[in-house]
Amino acid sequence: MSESGVDLAVEQYHRALNAFVTGDTAPQKKLFSRRDDVTLANPLGPPARGWSEVEETLERAVAQIREGEPCRFERITGYTAADLAYIVEIERTSAKLGGSDRVSPIALRVTTIFRLEDGQWKVAHRHADAVTSPRPVESVIQA
Repeated sequence: MSESGVDLAVEQYHRALNAFVTGDTAPQKKLFSRRDDVTLANPLGPPARGWSEVEETLERAVAQIREGEPCRFERITGYTAADLAYIVEIERTSAKLGGSDRVSPIALRVTTIFRLEDGQWKVAHRHADAVTSPRPVESVIQA
């Protein structure tokens, strides 16, 4: 990714994710699009569409995470066009999850799509799941 504006947006996004794992959604909320087609698919539930659903999903997720460590980001790939960009990363952190007092490692495979809106890069879509290593095909079977 060579666009300096996108690079800055990704830096802000990474800082916002570090705040998120400590319980602060405000920085991440600032980065998400408010357009009707904004989407968020996290590993805790069904995809959210539209700002109100995305905001609700962010709040539900952050309520289950606390005392997180700064994230480490392993870039797999990325691409920037005139008004659209994406990154694929592995995000790694440690945090207390749910009601546990134990700090647990977390690794997510994440695709984030940024869109240029009114001169600012915004998150138009984020998909995160816990698949970060090879799995057998049977792992996709719904119980």
